[in-house]
Amino acid sequence: MGAGLIHQAVAHRARTEPEAPAVVDGTVRLDYATLDAAAEAWAARLAAAGAAPGTLVPVLLPRSARLYVALLAVLKCGAGYAALDPRWPRERIDSVLRQLGGPVLVTDLDDLSGWPVWRPPGDFADPGGAGAFRAYDGPADAPATVFFTSGTSGTPKGVVSPHAATTRLFTADGPLAFGPGSVMLQAAPSAWDAFSLELWGMLTTGGTCVTAAEDYLLPDTLRHLIAACAVDHAWLTASLFNLFTEIDLDCFRGLRSLYIGGERLSTAHVDRFLAAHPGVRLVNGYGPVESCVFATVHPVTAPDCRAERGVPIGRPVPGTAVHVLDENGRECPPGAVGELCVSGAGLAHGYLGDPALTAARFHESGPGGTRLYRTGDQGLRDADGVFHFTGRTDRQVKIRGYRIEPEEIEAHAARLPGITHCVAVPVPGQLGNYDRLALFYTSSGEAADDPVLLRRSLGLRLPAHAVPDVVRRVHRLPVTANGKVDRSELLATLTG
Repeated sequence: MGAGLIHQAVAHRARTEPEAPAVVDGTVRLDYATLDAAAEAWAARLAAAGAAPGTLVPVLLPRSARLYVALLAVLKCGAGYAALDPRWPRERIDSVLRQLGGPVLVTDLDDLSGWPVWRPPGDFADPGGAGAFRAYDGPADAPATVFFTSGTSGTPKGVVSPHAATTRLFTADGPLAFGPGSVMLQAAPSAWDAFSLELWGMLTTGGTCVTAAEDYLLPDTLRHLIAACAVDHAWLTASLFNLFTEIDLDCFRGLRSLYIGGERLSTAHVDRFLAAHPGVRLVNGYGPVESCVFATVHPVTAPDCRAERGVPIGRPVPGTAVHVLDENGRECPPGAVGELCVSGAGLAHGYLGDPALTAARFHESGPGGTRLYRTGDQGLRDADGVFHFTGRTDRQVKIRGYRIEPEEIEAHAARLPGITHCVAVPVPGQLGNYDRLALFYTSSGEAADDPVLLRRSLGLRLPAHAVPDVVRRVHRLPVTANGKVDRSELLATLTG
């Protein structure tokens, strides 16, 4: 099936393989017929509550079968969903809800006053009443989901992604053609685009999605679900992959494929994994959320660990093209470094409610008249047509797989009482990646004298992954000869 609507691909599986296992969530087991029927019944109720084409519906539920059915129901209404992380601070949740302006909020929580709420049923029995409901059957470029990521202004950016951005990944002739019999672990936060890989990669192709109950995946959990539920596909950030290979290299035994990425890979950890698990297909995936999950993938081999540039990011996935452009917007020749830009069916519509930022990052007149997204990543294409990542053009970093805009942390910190100046600085790790974030600040008066209290205040405003690991008050922020903050001098104080 080509790049179409997500819920239609799931409904197709319910018609052709109704008894095949779709979802495993602890003791809850849903086959495709039950999954699709429950979503249809819930969609009828959501439509009555205002979910319709052109609307965006926030869904605030823990990772569970109920979450998956609710998201599928929203899509059947023709609306797009925004899966919000229940662990986010209330201030961030409220900010996102205001941006979405949805007709109804799907949640079990009682303390979100001011928002019309629909609480999904506790089970998946079809109560009837969906007979007259007709699932949305419009174009595949309709919005399917909104992913919220860091914003330089301090306000989360909503990336509006269409159905085709997800379904184009899993075409039968592509590198992510999972299919019936595939079983994938669902452990990524629901607000991430990696969640789409784990959930829709299975449900649109006839595979089985197995839920990890814990908020934070551990090697023991992976090992248990491989043994108990026959999980054979999984996704890990590069940082988590490194950690797992260090503390329990054997936990991957039984997998058919493991997808990793989000940061530059450690060749030492990759080499160790390949030696221990020669039968597991290890895939490096690269792509900004603006192109949904992956723009390129690369099956990793041992020679990649000894290559001059490290492990490549690979070749484009179906429905996607990658360009290396110079500062004038022209295609760079093979071997020349330029900005990596992405075009094709994976592209988002843009940023929710921010046409200026959309126009700045999404260009309507790329090479050959294509619409493309400027990633801000530097890279090159080698003589074999394989792409390599070489760095960033701005301050954005990846820490533990999360995309971090230091300006977002600075914007929130600057609003706190007593803060006069502040700068967020990523701290390099031993492997060449950034492994934590430090915030240095100056203050006036006693309101911000205690870094512990300051960090706690930031924890009430930022998601956990964006809260600085180190908060340090300094008498002044050092500057370089050209008047810019000297981040190297600040970092030296952490080890000095």
